[in-house]
Formats: sequence, structure tokens, C-alpha cells
Amino acid sequence: MTEYRPRRSALYMPGANDKALEKAKSLPTDAIIFDTEDSVAPDMKATARDKVAAAVASGAYGRRELTIRVNSIDTEWHEDDVRSAAAAGPAGIVVPKINSSADVASVERLLESAGAADHTLIWAMLETPAAIEHAVEIASSSERLAVLVMGTNDLAKELRAGLLPGRHPLLWGLARSVNAARYAGKVILDGVYNDVRNAEGFAAEARQGAEMGFDGKTLVHPSQVEPCNEAYAPSADEIEYSRRVIEAFEAGVAEGKGVITVDGRMIENLHVDNARRALAMDEAIRALAEG
Repeated sequence: MTEYRPRRSALYMPGANDKALEKAKSLPTDAIIFDTEDSVAPDMKATARDKVAAAVASGAYGRRELTIRVNSIDTEWHEDDVRSAAAAGPAGIVVPKINSSADVASVERLLESAGAADHTLIWAMLETPAAIEHAVEIASSSERLAVLVMGTNDLAKELRAGLLPGRHPLLWGLARSVNAARYAGKVILDGVYNDVRNAEGFAAEARQGAEMGFDGKTLVHPSQVEPCNEAYAPSADEIEYSRRVIEAFEAGVAEGKGVITVDGRMIENLHVDNARRALAMDEAIRALAEG
């Protein structure tokens, strides 16, 4: 089984905001996305670029996975952003509006020409109709591409769809993107929830994303981190049940039983795989918290 790295929560932090950069050091988020795009005004782009590079290089963020969101390929800031990020050496660069495998190849070439370390991976944002149509192509395009990130605000805008409770206008695109990620063996993160005052709405959307198969969710406010971590982690009941499934399966195999049951339910290999994944997730989450 592939080693599990917790990416339950990935919090956007505005790259030009010193207070936000400092606060991120103490938040229990699995990943930080230092942003130089939407949250940064044009006249502050260069400043933000330097600040986030310094933050990544500081070593002050513990075991949190650090990434930098650069500006998109079609902007004047993109190349300088990528080169700066490559020098800083984050775990990943988050690239908006990736629409094709050619876009991924372009980013990869730029990273390599800038001397990026092998550990700096590409996180591709899917936020246009073209991206959804080409999701499998994008997800399969590069070994350096590790994570797909849904840009649900921009996707809704491009589709002329409403951002509604339950997200029914977007479900087809979300599901298609999850399928692409699983087909290519990539991680996929759900989009943001905008109403930071609506804790109940956020919790419902986080549960929905976890049920759909997302690995985690991108966030816009620190208050969303802990409920998101809870939604994307196995519960105590799931962990206890998973242990019993594995114990029963191993005992049954040793005894040569043809049918194995737990709580009256027949256990097959797929249930064992799910149980092992839940325990691996729990172990990795505990290690991250202890680190």
C-alpha cells in the first residue's frame, strides 16, 4: 500500500500578509498554500513572491506540507513566480487554471530549467470546463504532478452555475475529477467553502467531499481547519472496526476458512484493503500531530 500522507486540510494564506504568515506557524493544518495569486494585489505580487519564498525556506512551520500558489501561465508573473518557488524548494507549487497536459508540461519544463528539487511537486488546479473535460489527461500527464486541486469558485463562474448548498450544479465535475485522480493514482483536494461564518454548512460540505472520495479540502479560514481534519480522518469507531476486520481476516486465513464475517457481514479482500487504509491514515495523522 502506498504510504499515506495526510492532506486533510490545505489552508490558503495570503502571501503578502505578515500576520497571516506568522499565524500559519501555529495552525493544525496538514498543508499550507502560500498564495501569490487571488489574495494579492497586482502591485504586491513581487513582495508576496519574496515573502512566501522566505517563509518556505525558514524552517519555521514544523511538519506542515508547504506549497506556493503561483500565478497562472497566462499572466506576466508566472515565470518569475515559478523560478522563485523552485529556488525556495517547497513541497509543491499550486498552479491555477491548468487546462491540458501541455500546461503541465510547460510548468514542469520551467521548474526543471530553474533547478527545482525533485521533491517540489506540481499541484494542478482544475477550475474551468476545459480542465474537467481533460481531467484524465491532466492527471496522467506527469509523475511530478502529485495533487489535483478543485477550483470550485472559478468553475462555477465559468459554468454560469450557482454556488448552492449541496453543490448539485458542480457534482458531475467533482465526481469526474475524483475519478480522474483515482485512475492516475493522484491525490485530489476539494474546493473551498466561502461562508466562514456558517460552521454547519462547512461541516456538511466537508462530509460530502469525504464521502465522494476526496482526500482533503482547501480552506480559506483558520476556523475551518479542525472540522475539516475531523471530516477527513477515520473515526474512533472506524478504527476499532478496521482492527477487528484485519484480525478476523488473518485468523480466518490461518484456519483455512472460506467465509469470514465480522458483525454478521461477510469480509472480502476489498474490506481488508479499506481497513488497512484507515489504520494507515490514523497512524500517519498521529505521527503528524506528534511531530
